[in-house]
Amino acid sequence: MPLYYVYILKCENKKNGNISLYTGSTQDLMNRFEQHRKGLGAKFTKGKNLELVYFETRLSRSDVMKREYEIKSFTSSKKWQIITEFQKKMGDTKPI
Repeated sequence: MPLYYVYILKCENKKNGNISLYTGSTQDLMNRFEQHRKGLGAKFTKGKNLELVYFETRLSRSDVMKREYEIKSFTSSKKWQIITEFQKKMGDTKPI
């Protein structure tokens, strides 16, 4: 049974250093991240330094799409909260 991923990318604008977050979903997380890095992903991520800062899995496309929509509806502070909690669980102690 395939896994589906919902993920958040931290996007730093190369020109002005502004930070934004991009939320997406995929079946192949690392391939999709590489597509974004090569400029072949969403227009939103083009021309930005990218860092994969959050992901979670679901067992169905329907479930992952529902979760993606839910995360996209979160405030920025709520997104940063789940990212921070995720990184603590993963043992990442560097500041985001």
